[in-house]
Amino acid sequence: MIEGALSAGAVLAGALAYGMYSPNSRLFGPVIGRGPAESRAIYLTFDDGPSLSATESILGTLDERRAPAAFFLLGKHVERHPELARHLAEAGHEIGNHTYRHRKLHLRGPGWIARELRTAHEVIAAASRREPRAFRAPHGLHNPFVHASARALGYTMFGWTLGVWDSDRPGAEAIRRRVREGLRPGAIVLLHDGDGYDPDGDRSQTAAALPGIIDDARGAGYEIRPIGDLIP
Repeated sequence: MIEGALSAGAVLAGALAYGMYSPNSRLFGPVIGRGPAESRAIYLTFDDGPSLSATESILGTLDERRAPAAFFLLGKHVERHPELARHLAEAGHEIGNHTYRHRKLHLRGPGWIARELRTAHEVIAAASRREPRAFRAPHGLHNPFVHASARALGYTMFGWTLGVWDSDRPGAEAIRRRVREGLRPGAIVLLHDGDGYDPDGDRSQTAAALPGIIDDARGAGYEIRPIGDLIP
């Protein structure tokens, strides 16, 4: 009996850990981590912006190549650069909430999480003049309270299919290659136009890689679609 209880406890602990640490886990509620696998569509997403080092350059590339994207913005960075958030919204890209301060949420309580998301929502909406519809948790870490707060704000929660660690700044060509090698139908691609902890962090390598990423994807027969297609 004791062994059975210990085994059940281990299974429960494992399930909870998976729910908290897997960005696409649906243990606590719906999360979209990939588009339709039968399609030849991919979805470009950018976290942690806006920033002076990359956001305008990325926006210019997207405009030049007529490619849509989603930007999961940090409230504290939007306060520093509200004009960049407004430019993203005016260009028609999806604007998402990525919290106010980019703190890990999986061990936080309901009140703290609710304030973090609500504060970011208000800052982003005021600057972009558009209500965010999407949310992505920092590092993909979540718990039941994260889902409850996201639902209260009317958000669709997103994870990702392909992360290429562009935040480590391995060089523009390495970022481009990692995306090219990891693409699959329906992939939600995670990139970064800002630094979650340093408002002046350099994301110019990601900006430099983006033209090649788009060209490679289209050359391989993929269509770049807006992530709004996946929002119910």
